[in-house]
Amino acid sequence: MAESTNRKARCGGAANGRGAGARGAGRLAAPGAAMLRRSLWLCLCLCSCPARGLRIHEYLYFQVLSPGDIRYIFTATPAKDFGGVFNTRYEQIHLVPADPPEACGELNNGVFIQDQIALVERGGCSFLSKTRVIQEHGGRAVIIADNAYDNDSFYIEMIQDSTRRTADIPALFLLGRDGYMIRRSLEQHGLPWAIISIPVNVTSIPTYEMMQPPWTFW
Repeated sequence: MAESTNRKARCGGAANGRGAGARGAGRLAAPGAAMLRRSLWLCLCLCSCPARGLRIHEYLYFQVLSPGDIRYIFTATPAKDFGGVFNTRYEQIHLVPADPPEACGELNNGVFIQDQIALVERGGCSFLSKTRVIQEHGGRAVIIADNAYDNDSFYIEMIQDSTRRTADIPALFLLGRDGYMIRRSLEQHGLPWAIISIPVNVTSIPTYEMMQPPWTFW
């Protein structure tokens, strides 16, 4: 129901409508140029987003460990006024795509989400409703990806709906392109979930080891 339309640009990202969309992966840039752009982006992000423990202000990071073809560090934003926070780091935990993807009611794969993290798609109901569904199925957190698959730059501010309900588990917003690419990789490999580490403190990782999703640099 209630979803904020206040979109926030990725730290250091360009709000220039780059999106190639889910229709194609775009064309590969020259390795040297791609590496230079990646280094510049990471330098800008780390310099402009001061660290506070496991969070960097409004940004929180997680790394996909498996499947290997999407072994990148992804950026997400916590909900503004509902949900909990990560009080510990999960070195290896399952990221399970919800079935149905919008997670607005009973889940067909709820048993696999218990004690894990759910990957949910935006739409159909409020962000808070989705978070409560995952919480009721025993999930430790929920990552809600935009349903605009060509969104690779703008974050949506997730706010409470008008029901005055609450949720206790962390709720994060993920760019549509990132969510699409994670789900696509799982489908290609025939896997029911990814394995991730969350949260990741990027300030402790050397810049040259920071593997950001390459599709954000076309």
